[in-house]
Amino acid sequence: MNYIVLDLEWNQSTDGREEVPGIPFEIIEIGAIKLNGDGVMISEFSRLVRPGVYPEMHQITSRLIHLQMKELERGRPFPEVMGEFLDWCGQENYLFCTWGGSDLTELQRNMRYYNMTPLSDGPIAFLDVQKLFSLAYEDGKSRRGLENAVDQAELEKDIPFHRAFSDAYYTGRLLSKILKEKPEVTKRVSFDVFHPPASREKEIHIQFDTYVKYISREFSDKGDAFSDREVMSSKCYLCHRNLKKKLKWFTVNNRHYYCMAYCEKHGYIKYKLRFRKSEEDRLFAEKTAKLITPEEAAALRARSEQAKELHHRKNHHRADVRKNKKHQ
Repeated sequence: MNYIVLDLEWNQSTDGREEVPGIPFEIIEIGAIKLNGDGVMISEFSRLVRPGVYPEMHQITSRLIHLQMKELERGRPFPEVMGEFLDWCGQENYLFCTWGGSDLTELQRNMRYYNMTPLSDGPIAFLDVQKLFSLAYEDGKSRRGLENAVDQAELEKDIPFHRAFSDAYYTGRLLSKILKEKPEVTKRVSFDVFHPPASREKEIHIQFDTYVKYISREFSDKGDAFSDREVMSSKCYLCHRNLKKKLKWFTVNNRHYYCMAYCEKHGYIKYKLRFRKSEEDRLFAEKTAKLITPEEAAALRARSEQAKELHHRKNHHRADVRKNKKHQ
């Protein structure tokens, strides 16, 4: 299997207000490096894209990547460049790799704008090299900038940063290092969910070394999702037994929801749920489950009590507001 290390540069409306629906960011450059299964660079791709949506360069974009609109006029339309890129990727199995998690989403958004055949009708597995670098060499949570990571890895900086090809080149070199020194972290694949699972049968269930992840199909709203048994379930991901919740689902900010269950064989398990909006303005759920220590379980209980108190205060405030309005 090959690794396609991809980087994109994109432009946007000059004032942020005249945004074209469906394409907030227009891709203006595609750069990529192809690695073989051993992490050896075997091919490269670099193309400019002639703008067809935003005819003026955003000043921050121009300053960051040192590209002028007159240079982009030498490029070719996005559908042509994208077709060449896919031909270059080849027929052999490959896995996309990016620095961070946004490139594949914007690539697919641009493809949809031009009515191109989608890369996939569901989530796309890829390697987020930024995340893998943290897992391999740091705490697994921090996220360094690309140039900072290259410095940390003590790699030679032989071409300038902040162009699609050069950033793909450096990302590829970091991935080569990871494949050589810490190949086990590449099991931590990420998923681009520009297209969420189309049905229950295509939902994502994947187990990693310390946790499991589930990505649901789309729902019309949160109420619909909360009525789904799989979204709300609290199974032990190690022995697959249904567990009684020690803490029912709660939230502090209405973005992340938590619950906790206890397995007599494996201990406390924390479940974390968040809802994301799809391109069709529907909702889908991403849920993780992981074992936690008794100390972490106690902290989660305290957080649950804080959520209850906050909810009580909000309800009390709403009641006071209604009472005051009634007597005005």
